[in-house]
Amino acid sequence: MGLPGHRRTSSHKRRRAAHFALTETTFNACPKCKKPLRPHRACAFCGTYKGKSVVNVDKRTARTGRKTKAK
Repeated sequence: MGLPGHRRTSSHKRRRAAHFALTETTFNACPKCKKPLRPHRACAFCGTYKGKSVVNVDKRTARTGRKTKAK
């Protein structure tokens, strides 16, 4: 079984973990409804992406409404 050759110093540990910091989440405004949304994702409120309707929001809300009524 392998053994560590040398002790990892605190400076080496900090240098290795320097890129582990969290970055702030970026949000853009939806061009249609002006709600905040993550980049490169369809809007959950109006269902558009790049000016085209890609998600049927009415059908989606009806489906989730059915699930909550069953509970």
